[in-house]
Amino acid sequence: MAPASGPLSDLLVLDLTRALAGPHAGMMLGDQGARVIKIEPPTGDDTRSWGPPFVGPEDARESTYFLSTNRNKESLVLDLKSPADCDVLARLVERADVLMENYRVGVLDRLGFPVSRLHELNPGLVVLSITGFGHDGPEAARAGYDQIAQGEGGLMSITGTDQPTKVGVPIADLIAGMNGAFGVLAALHERARTGRGRVVRTSLLAGVVGVHAFQGTKWTVAGEVPGLSGDHHPSIAPYGMFATGSAPIQIACGSEGLWRALCTALGWDPAEDGFATNPDRVAHRDALIERLESTFASQDAEHWLTLLAEAGVPSGKVRSMDDVYTWEQTLSQGLKLSVDHPTLGAVDLPGSPLRFDDNPYSGGRTEHVAPPTLGQHNESIREWLDSTD
Repeated sequence: MAPASGPLSDLLVLDLTRALAGPHAGMMLGDQGARVIKIEPPTGDDTRSWGPPFVGPEDARESTYFLSTNRNKESLVLDLKSPADCDVLARLVERADVLMENYRVGVLDRLGFPVSRLHELNPGLVVLSITGFGHDGPEAARAGYDQIAQGEGGLMSITGTDQPTKVGVPIADLIAGMNGAFGVLAALHERARTGRGRVVRTSLLAGVVGVHAFQGTKWTVAGEVPGLSGDHHPSIAPYGMFATGSAPIQIACGSEGLWRALCTALGWDPAEDGFATNPDRVAHRDALIERLESTFASQDAEHWLTLLAEAGVPSGKVRSMDDVYTWEQTLSQGLKLSVDHPTLGAVDLPGSPLRFDDNPYSGGRTEHVAPPTLGQHNESIREWLDSTD
């Protein structure tokens, strides 16, 4: 893989993680130019078998799940039960800036790479460790899977209408990955002053609890247990999804000024009893939803979205995935990337959420690289190691 551009292009990251949380953290670093070597067991990352859908020729099928979280990486297969392959990992550690792992607590130690040895090999190494429920405490040994963490961390108890519902993507994994990447950059910044690496720890549980926001303080401060919030904000009204004469639309009246703008557009009195203030509207939410949907039933969604836009009221569609990736605004933000895969040819991937002022594309790189096939870079990485001994 050719040297990358980007703000992290001087970093070497060893990604020993699998599934989603760790690989997402690694991809975030790779999007900003870091050289990320994905170290896989001979059977490959678990997500290589997660599907359908699978794409590509019958003898080289690829999981779209794997493709979603492993761009801008090289793949090196190592069997860490083999002394020879452990020696390869040790040589890589000596050269690396970051090592990421999401094994269960104690597994990396049993493989012969406790933190003490990692820092003997490389005192400046930053180690990112992602677990399911934390590296210590009474439940540290539990395996971490996203939906379990969504439930245990309380997120499902506030999501849904009739019963607890998981988020439609593995949000606990994704948040843990984002937190991990942030922690790595903080530790690297500190290393610039001290010359020493340190261990950064996070977990799926920490990620979920860390985004409770006002739902968390509803309990910790006010002593109220939040319940299912469905399609409407529990503390603001009107703020949610509303039926129209065709498709549903969403409205967000996050201030009294926006409430007055909505009322002006609809010909309502904003000071009407029961609706005059936000606390009034929250208390009478059902009546407000019924009145709005009764009004909206007379016209299709496009009519109301046009009217609301002209009135300055935040509103929008509920788009399907195919609609999102053909929407001009999505494309204008670099949120769809085209890469050349070794067996699939040109494929489109969701883009990085970050842009820099001198780069019209998402991420810090000027060119993105397709997720690797299993062991695609075995030979080139070993040759590079030999050449730098």
